Amino acid sequence: MSQELVVRRHTGSDLVRYIAELAQLRIRVFRDFPYLYEGDLDYERRYLETYTRSPRSVVVLVFDGADIVGASTGLPLSDETPNVIAPFVEQGYDPAEIFYFGESVLLPQYRGRGLGVRFFEEREAHARGLGGFCWTAFCAVDRPLDHPRRPPDHLPLDRFWEKRGYCREPSLKAVFSWRDLDDDAETAKPMTFWMKRLETPG
Repeated sequence: MSQELVVRRHTGSDLVRYIAELAQLRIRVFRDFPYLYEGDLDYERRYLETYTRSPRSVVVLVFDGADIVGASTGLPLSDETPNVIAPFVEQGYDPAEIFYFGESVLLPQYRGRGLGVRFFEEREAHARGLGGFCWTAFCAVDRPLDHPRRPPDHLPLDRFWEKRGYCREPSLKAVFSWRDLDDDAETAKPMTFWMKRLETPG
């Protein structure tokens, strides 16, 4: 591990050259609870292409030397897939006013160094720089408290998100499907959105 990590923002088609590494990183990190994701490289590449097609997207990358060890994504909600947009429309929000955060993934050995906070700061700054956005939002998977794979020492990120100014919105829900570890097929997972009003300078 290098002493000095480098954090950089990339947008739109500039992301193409990082797709393979990002796919591998997502698969590796999302195997852990609460996502328990049995990764699929073809799915990952299709998912990440959503960001390459959006000229206003952002991916914040963390480099340790030449290696990507962390990443965080975002794009205008109106550029997202229909299943992500629909809950907001149903609740009366204008998708054009929302900048959506996809995920933050960071290898375990790099955690505890402030990069989670940096991911939010960088994406919010990108959204402010674009202009026209009133909200930022993301979603998180809902897992039962008695889930058999929940580690005894698992701490939800709710308090971390609340400190960043985000509020859980129970009325905003979506369903995503993926294959859990040890499962033979995909199953539907409930996801709840969190939102924050995006303050702009002046």
